[in-house]
Amino acid sequence: MLKHLLIAFIPLLILLALPFILRPTPLSKNTQSTEKLVIISPHSETIRYEFEHAFCDYYFKKTGRLVELDWRNIGGTADIIRYVNDRYEATFREWWGNQADLETWDATIAQAFKSPHVLNTPSASETAKNARQIFLASEIGIGIDLMFGGGQYDHQRQAERGFAVDAGLLRSHPEWFTPEIIPQQFSGEIFYDPLGRYYGTCLSSFGICYNVDRLVELGLKPPQQWSDLANPRYFQNIALADPTKAGSINKCFEMLIQEQMQKYPQDLDLGWRNAINLIKKISANARYFTDSASKVPKDTATGNAAAGMCIDFYGRSEAEWSAACNNGIERIVFVAPKGGTSLSADPIHLLRGAPNREVAVEFMAFVLSIEGQKLWNYRIGEPGGPVKYVPRRMPIRRDMYAPEHLKHMADAKSNPYEEAAGFVYDPKLTSRYFNLIRLCVKCFALDPLPELRSAWAGILAAGGPENMPEAMATFNQLPFEYHDLPRILNELSSDKLGGNVLTMLRQQRHWSETCRAQYREIEKITKRSVKVLD
Repeated sequence: MLKHLLIAFIPLLILLALPFILRPTPLSKNTQSTEKLVIISPHSETIRYEFEHAFCDYYFKKTGRLVELDWRNIGGTADIIRYVNDRYEATFREWWGNQADLETWDATIAQAFKSPHVLNTPSASETAKNARQIFLASEIGIGIDLMFGGGQYDHQRQAERGFAVDAGLLRSHPEWFTPEIIPQQFSGEIFYDPLGRYYGTCLSSFGICYNVDRLVELGLKPPQQWSDLANPRYFQNIALADPTKAGSINKCFEMLIQEQMQKYPQDLDLGWRNAINLIKKISANARYFTDSASKVPKDTATGNAAAGMCIDFYGRSEAEWSAACNNGIERIVFVAPKGGTSLSADPIHLLRGAPNREVAVEFMAFVLSIEGQKLWNYRIGEPGGPVKYVPRRMPIRRDMYAPEHLKHMADAKSNPYEEAAGFVYDPKLTSRYFNLIRLCVKCFALDPLPELRSAWAGILAAGGPENMPEAMATFNQLPFEYHDLPRILNELSSDKLGGNVLTMLRQQRHWSETCRAQYREIEKITKRSVKVLD
């Protein structure tokens, strides 16, 4: 009996012992200490995998030490910014409350410590200025070392708030930051902060992806301009992402606005009006607004949408994937609107109070080195290239577009520095209103989307915009003009001392309801017109 029991339990004992038997042998003393690096990023698994694999290998060869990367992926850039801001406020508030010599924390301190302008505001209280000075002199951290990815606007805002700090690369590698390697500005866009608080790592342009077969089905020529997406034949065939969740899509909308406003330098109100109404028409053609910018090219490739707005590398990557799945035939094409997009940098920055500062700065330097830049666009298997995924991003270093590198690159025919030469981004027009553009799209199109779609459908059913001047006059009405933006920005600014979030929400609701009522009125007008025709 005992013999049979032992035989029965032997497999179980082996199963329990396996984890101990197969446990790795302890590392030698000089490599057993594993360092850590915490990175918050909107980047995809493709980019995270390749940079982690390459950097860990690079760091071990250079230092003899192991490093473990802890990626914090909580959503898009807008989600990350909200999270980082909340964490700094909570951490600083906790630290403040433990200081016996400081006054009681209040709303003024909560706004002032992160306000870029409080020290230069004569009306600001001593309490507010003191809070700001204490924070800027501190090493308050949130347990995260780097923010890697997102648009330049968001990195600039974090630098102004004091969350992004100088990593010292301008001093340690001055040879990189020259017009011949990494220019400080190009096509009107900023590529790195002159104070060293953030650095562009790769380049992006913004444009349109379209499905070749669906366009043939709809009888449409390939789109070349943003305005092409307003064609009524695209009705319910456009894929869009929510700009409040996806910074890259908000940048697409900003590019569209820039294009229209630059056509009318003597009448910026007209350019703004044309741009916003163009966005409304494109939105009315939309099948949906998704939370994920990467869904747009995926749905376009599968034919669930005929076209959409996207960042270049999403379009190129999806084109490559569709070709791999269709015997080398690309079902999706990405096109940058002629004269309608600039070249934007995708930065990285060191966070204040980074717990692993030395490793973090080393990672930043690696990303900007030739070795790190190869990972963006080298083909798999090429020397120094990626091992599993090709991110299909364009390197920021100009020397990467020399023949010795181009022969190894997946997009060897692309040179973004040459392709973006026809457009110059004017930051004075829209840069400070980047977040306000998000709200405009949300309130004018996203929130009242069912009513907007019904109004547009009514106009099309009644013969189109040309035959419905009364309806289009109503359609083109805006709650405010371009010249009103400075006042609105001041009223809604989250950095404004004593700012009221409730006021902001009420204003957004007012705009949304105004547009909703406007679109319902258009439905009535078009129904009357159709009834008369009948």
